[in-house]
Amino acid sequence: MSAPFPSRYAVIGNPVSHSRSPRIHSLFGAQTGRALSYERLPATADTFVRTVEGFFDAGGSGLNVTVPFKQDAWTLARAHLSPRARRAGAVNTLWRRDGALHGCNTDGVGLVADLRRLQAPLQGARILLVGAGGAARGVLQPLLETGCASLRIVNRTAGRARELAAAWPDAHGLSAGSLDEARGDGGWDLVINATASSLGDAPPALPSGLYAPDALAYDMMYGAQPTPFMRQAASDGAARAEDGLGMLVAQAAESFFIWHGARPDAAPVLAELRAELAAPGTGKG
Repeated sequence: MSAPFPSRYAVIGNPVSHSRSPRIHSLFGAQTGRALSYERLPATADTFVRTVEGFFDAGGSGLNVTVPFKQDAWTLARAHLSPRARRAGAVNTLWRRDGALHGCNTDGVGLVADLRRLQAPLQGARILLVGAGGAARGVLQPLLETGCASLRIVNRTAGRARELAAAWPDAHGLSAGSLDEARGDGGWDLVINATASSLGDAPPALPSGLYAPDALAYDMMYGAQPTPFMRQAASDGAARAEDGLGMLVAQAAESFFIWHGARPDAAPVLAELRAELAAPGTGKG
């Protein structure tokens, strides 16, 4: 009896050559006994829609969407969005059903799952969210649902941060401002970098004095070495600094569940990826 023909999946973004998503889904497939292929699809603003449509027209089963296309993906799938994608205004998971494109956002689920794994301060915590793009939109509602005492969004362009906060008018303790307005009374218990600054090998232009005692700094980006944001946080007094590899694996597990109806175990996959990143000659993740 011949082996089943593998279903086809991919991650689309710019840049995308660094993505570990193909490895993660390969490990999930092996763990759950599902034959699949998973590739990287580079795109530009001019080719994104055409690339997505071409992928599904050629029989593709599912796409993960990374920077900078999560809001573009929301627009493409706007007729068939999950509740959390509709609330977020950003999509990182696409699939086609009955000829129609569907979208969901698993970023927030993945982030909160990883923060809980790290025993991060959440209930009653003071949280600073750096960035106001698709990544920030995708995690805002799940962060607010953790029971944090306050959440402040800061961005290089303050207007974008305020626009994002205005989309949650009933949220308790939510505020917004510029990077220069990032300081909070008593410091922040949790500071999350939702910008892509670490891909450019530079931290966001944040002021010093951000961190409360025992605070955690969390970068959604990841690499073989501490990211620029993590190094910045350590020099500014953060008690701990963690990268976003665990979030990547956790959100991928949720995407896998959406596509396959099976929920993989993220823990061994995260451990394997961490070991691979730490191997000599691996370089940036």
